[in-house]
Amino acid sequence: MLKIILIDDESKSLTSLEWEITNFCNDIEIIGKFTNPIEALTFLKTNSVDCVFLDIEMPQMDGFQFLDQINEKDFAVVFTTAYDQYAIKAIKERALDYLLKPIDSDDLKITLDRVFEFKKSFQLNKTLEESLLKISKSNEGLSKKVAIPIDGKLVFLKTQDIIYCKSDGNYCNIFLENKEKLFLTKKLKEVEDLLNFDCFFRIHNSYLINLEKVKEYFKTDGYVVLTNNKKIPVSRNRKNNFLDRV
Repeated sequence: MLKIILIDDESKSLTSLEWEITNFCNDIEIIGKFTNPIEALTFLKTNSVDCVFLDIEMPQMDGFQFLDQINEKDFAVVFTTAYDQYAIKAIKERALDYLLKPIDSDDLKITLDRVFEFKKSFQLNKTLEESLLKISKSNEGLSKKVAIPIDGKLVFLKTQDIIYCKSDGNYCNIFLENKEKLFLTKKLKEVEDLLNFDCFFRIHNSYLINLEKVKEYFKTDGYVVLTNNKKIPVSRNRKNNFLDRV
């Protein structure tokens, strides 16, 4: 059974989409309908869903701004809109699908089949990820490796290979000793939680660094130089904690 919610500032569009889903699709429960995206955000804080059907153009906030408010998207996103110019941005937001209004019944069925597959795959990957993360944590004293989820797989990194991490809005980049850069669909705070080792420190709102990679600290200018010669600013409110750690 799929649990879904519908978000659209036009009540007629909500009613139409609900009718389509109810009459043409099986094993689906619509557990919420919202014309106000702010109310939908409140609902998602205490309720688990498998999919969100999300309109793009809304007065309170658009669909992309709505997703920006959610730290961890553990559900499929299907954008619904009357305008096709948002397709590229929807793909960048990793939406599962993109439906143009008026929504065709056959297209809706195909989309919901994809949502069912997404749910199965997500549950399997989550179980595997949790198991591997436990193994990684249990061995951290010996190997100091961390499992990083990237593009549906887990990449195991040695802590000494990570120089720093940089926030990119809702995403994050990890910079490695071999000059490779890894892109994560996680916020920096989530990566900070994953890198729960003594050697990592949130030196700035946008940066998490490996303290073992600090080569120089310039007190007057307020920045550090890492082993790859990257200059990273030190936040004033984190300066004392940083000095205590190093």
